[in-house]
Amino acid sequence: QVQLVESGGGLVQAGDSLRLSCAASARTFFYTMGWFRQAPGKEREFVVAISWSGERTDYADSVKGRFTISRDNGKNTVYLQMNSLKPEDTAVYYCATARWMGRREGEYDYWGQGTQVTVSS
Repeated sequence: QVQLVESGGGLVQAGDSLRLSCAASARTFFYTMGWFRQAPGKEREFVVAISWSGERTDYADSVKGRFTISRDNGKNTVYLQMNSLKPEDTAVYYCATARWMGRREGEYDYWGQGTQVTVSS
């Protein structure tokens, strides 16, 4: 069982930056780590994923060039640096683990409880 705890969310203005963290309770060295988000009234959507080695990443088009995912396997932590934030980035952000790189929720086994990101215009 892997427990994931997200942190770093908050209220910012458009154009600002935030860095989210996701700390795992157990070694996630061989797991893909992903970030998803869910805006009010919308389905949860894929944001980005990173392979266990960190060599492969996959970004949703909506965040490409603005968000950067990274991981520190020694600390069992994955990070999401979010720059040039927009009001449409407002959502609850979730991290999750998967055995393979993927964009579908069903491919992810363990989920955190989420952290709220609110971007004001």
